[in-house]
Amino acid sequence: MIVKPYELNKINNNLKLFLFYGKNEGLKNQHIKQLLEKSDNNNVIKYDEKEILENKDIFFESILSNSLFENEKSIVINRSTDKIYEIIINLIERNIDDIRIIINANVLEKKSKLRKLFEKEKNLACIATYPDTNEILSNLAITFFKKIKISISQQNINLIVDKCGGDRLNLENELEKIKIYLTRKKSISREEILKLINLSENHTFYELIDNCLAKNTNKTINILNENNFSNEDCIIILRTFLLKAKKILGLSIEYDKNRDINKTINSAKPPIFWKEKDIVRAQLNKWKPEKIKDLIYLINNIELQVKKDYKNSILIVTDFILAQGYSETSN
Repeated sequence: MIVKPYELNKINNNLKLFLFYGKNEGLKNQHIKQLLEKSDNNNVIKYDEKEILENKDIFFESILSNSLFENEKSIVINRSTDKIYEIIINLIERNIDDIRIIINANVLEKKSKLRKLFEKEKNLACIATYPDTNEILSNLAITFFKKIKISISQQNINLIVDKCGGDRLNLENELEKIKIYLTRKKSISREEILKLINLSENHTFYELIDNCLAKNTNKTINILNENNFSNEDCIIILRTFLLKAKKILGLSIEYDKNRDINKTINSAKPPIFWKEKDIVRAQLNKWKPEKIKDLIYLINNIELQVKKDYKNSILIVTDFILAQGYSETSN
């Protein structure tokens, strides 16, 4: 049956199968989180559709094992498509009542078998997540700035919202950048907002981080020498470094499984632009999953150091970047 997102709190708790689809990742994540929090248990198992399709027997064995029925479980299947249809039918036929299954899909056309199934059956919930209006995003942004006690004009709110493409996840990312930037400030100018929300277009930051992760030490040093980074830039660099490291971690784990670097890069989601493939390949050859996990932990610690010793943030971040360029990671 078709369920509106705002109706989720009113549906029967006995309903066990949910399909969320659409481009609005932020809205999907929000409602999936609320649905999981509504449950009495904290046992959530997350799968990627590809992972299930490649290991069907292992998946069903884990679903049907006695240990799984000790308490009610919630299973989230991400990046789902119609390829998961037969498996869902199988689960429905088995009448598994102690497991809540949440399917997270991107856009599904009207002819989608998965969408038709969940829209038609009364014991299944189908929730579409359409793009947020600018009015909704604007209200979310206003609430955010009120909460952190920052005064901001509606014109600057609109500037941020226009960058988000109707997705509150994009808005959350932009607001997170601004929140980090405002660690030691109580106001923000239009120029500063433009700099932050256009970070993806700032090639200097990304070039610095990419070369550091690829162990291109000379190039990394040249970029550091050629740019006059500010204290404010340091927080942005670290947050960008963290996002990039997390992306490399996901690719590194996949590469560790299939041992095919080209397959790993070509199947990456979101897709890796062809110009970036060579440097990503170099990064994957340098970083093993455990080492990149250590790096992520270190980045968080460096950010805390920067916040505690803001006046020396450029020195702290520069030393950190240079240390990564010279460190051994491939063993």
